[in-house]
Amino acid sequence: MRCVVQRVRDCSVEVDGEVTGSVEKGLLVYLGISNRDTEADIDYSVNKIIHLRIFPDVQGRMNLSVGESGGGIMVISQFTLYGDTRKGRRPSYDSAAAPETAGIMYDLFLEKLKALGFSPASGRFQAHMDVKYTNDGPVTILVDSEKKF
Repeated sequence: MRCVVQRVRDCSVEVDGEVTGSVEKGLLVYLGISNRDTEADIDYSVNKIIHLRIFPDVQGRMNLSVGESGGGIMVISQFTLYGDTRKGRRPSYDSAAAPETAGIMYDLFLEKLKALGFSPASGRFQAHMDVKYTNDGPVTILVDSEKKF
């Protein structure tokens, strides 16, 4: 499981002109699901993301998690995080989970956040989305459940 986590001042996502989710401040998480991922990968990623200390404390140091800062979480499914560009010019998505599996895993990721007290905003799985956000910092963190980086 790969996640691109961005600290944002605001974020919204639209599908066919309809806003499907928004957060005022918090995290934008682009979520890539591989064909090898299990529930353990979801647990690792959710735990890592909600505990990342990337929000400023009263001294301005990045020392608070999203929950401690009162921020929200937006989760957008993005299979292109598993695009392999090592050969040729067209990315291969062979490592990405099949849509049927990825949809189930995406929903489970959102459910795990809810179980931990968050109310995640989201896009719409397999839809073309317009994501608008202001990256705060900028702060962008990569999380990989296989710990490749």
